This record gives sequence, C-alpha cells and structure tokens, in this order.
Amino acid sequence: MSTTKTLLADDHALIRAGLRDALTNLPGIEIVGEVGNGPELMQALADQRPTLLVMDVNMPDFEPVAAVQRIKAQHPDLKILVVSAYDDQSYVVGLLGAGVDGYHLKDQPLSDLQLAVQRILDGGRWISDPLVNRLVDQHHSPPEPSTPLTRRQRELLYLLTQGYNNQKIAWVMDLSVKTVENHLTALYRAIGVESRLEANNYAGKHPEVLLTPEEDSQSRTDSRTESLNVLLLDDNPRYRAQLAKLLAKTWPQASVHEADDCQEAVRLAEQVKPRLAFIDVVLKEEDGIQCARRIKVISPATLMVLISAYPDREFRRIGLNAGAVAFLDKKDIDAATVRQVVEDALAR
Repeated sequence: MSTTKTLLADDHALIRAGLRDALTNLPGIEIVGEVGNGPELMQALADQRPTLLVMDVNMPDFEPVAAVQRIKAQHPDLKILVVSAYDDQSYVVGLLGAGVDGYHLKDQPLSDLQLAVQRILDGGRWISDPLVNRLVDQHHSPPEPSTPLTRRQRELLYLLTQGYNNQKIAWVMDLSVKTVENHLTALYRAIGVESRLEANNYAGKHPEVLLTPEEDSQSRTDSRTESLNVLLLDDNPRYRAQLAKLLAKTWPQASVHEADDCQEAVRLAEQVKPRLAFIDVVLKEEDGIQCARRIKVISPATLMVLISAYPDREFRRIGLNAGAVAFLDKKDIDAATVRQVVEDALAR
C-alpha cells in the first residue's frame, strides 16, 4: 500500500506533536516534516513534495489566503487540511475559495480529525460540524446600524473585506491585536452581525460606508486642529496621571478632567459635558459600568471608553451593551491606541 507523505505546519510544537500522534494511527500516513512558519513551510513543500499538508492558518510570516493560492498553483495535486482554533466563517470561506480541501476546528474530537483526513484523501471536502449551520445561513441580511459608523469602524470594515486577519489589521491600523478585537466587537454590534462573514455581507450591500486607509489618513490630518474635553475616572492616581500625560502628548488640544470616584465624575460631567470619557470598570466599592450609565444620562453625547486591568469577557459584553464605544485592556493602552480613540470621538 502506498504511503501518504504528510507535512505538519503549526507554530506550536505541542500542537504539532498532538497532530502527529493522531495521524500516525492512520494506515498509510507518513509524517515527512514539521514546520512552524511561512518560509519554512514553502521550503519544506519544495524539498519534501508531500501529498498532504495539515496546517494552522495563523503562523509567523504567513498570509493564509494568498499563501494557499500560491501553494496550490505550485503544487496542484497537494491536499490541504486546515486545523485551526478560529471558527470565523470568513476564514473558512476565503480558504476554501483559495483551494484548501478541508477546515477542521481544533476543539473537535480526535476521531473527527482522522475522518477529515480520510475524507479529503478520498477526494471529498471537510468542514467541521459547528461551522456548517453558519455557512448555510451566510446570506442572512443584518439590520441597518442604529447610529452612523465611526471613521475607525468604516476603515476596519474595509480591511475585513480585504480578507485580513486580526494580526494584519493590527499592523495596518498600528494597534495591538487585543485592541482590534475590541474594535471588531463594537463594529459587529453597530451593524447587527456576529461574525466576519456577516460583516463582509453587510459591506457588500453597503459599499458606500467603506473607508480606505488612504482616505482615513487624510481625514485624520484634517481633524488634528480640533479640541475636546476628556474625562478620566480611575481611583488609581498614578495610572490616572499616566493616562492624562499620554493624552496630552498624543492630542495637545485635549482638556483633561480627572476624577477618582463616581460622584466627582458625575459632577464634572454636568459641568464640562465631555466629548470622551475613560472609565475604569473596577472602582473602590463602585461599579464603573453603572457610573458610565449615570454619566450618559447627564451628558448623552459623551462617548464612553471602558478600561480595565481585568479584561474579563463578561465585563466587556456588559459594558458594550451599556453603550460604551470600546473596552480596552489597560496593558494595551499606548499612544497609538489613545490617538485612535480620540480620532474616533472627533469623527462622530
């Protein structure tokens, strides 16, 4: 019986070991190599000439869709099975369109991975069960956004239509990946969708809302002369001072008003009607999200940015549902993040 020369590609050695253990139990499978990044993968394909490639789509120096198209052009008979933790439909649709033969989720049973390999080696295709219903429903039309998209959201939506993953978007927008994830959550909420695929469908029906990076650069230049009032609510005076300094450095036109408790923040909100407010979620004996709601009643035009040293998903969900425009991990707040939050505020 002929053997199937198999190449494993994943930037985590433990994952590769798990794949190797799973696949060596299949008859006729021969693991001929393991790689952990894009250049190593391309070299191994040329050297080993495998029959089957089992790979993750998120590796260093690897742009998934473009790379798969190039691999398929150079090795048309190669079978490709993507094994990924990402369950986003845009990856699935984009990679299947580029030429992969299957998309398997890492959290699915080991027996399913073995079945996936057998299926594609027999000439079929494979998609993990949890993804099937979403793909069937991909033509669902999301509702119109209740409020206009910010400049940042319009640019983010454009980058999604280009098939960029979060790492590539972070590089283009000069943000951390976690900040991109926060912006994506806010964008999905604004346009009433739950995934990249649905966001792409929305963009296809509303191309007028898209903003290219070049257009965004010009609009940011035009907004540089604007000023705004900013409220900072944090009971840690050291961190509050650091954030105030960062604001002053990145946006000299900002007038910063500091508060260390909700009562003081509410008083300042009544007095200055801030355009933007940074509010810590966890305050001494106080709920920052509830305080944000109080400030919103007093100053409806204030844009709330929740910040936390404990970036809990539930905090983020509750905060965004309460009307916050962003939820930022304190560790990720740098000059670029502050600048872009301010630019978004001025663009509304």
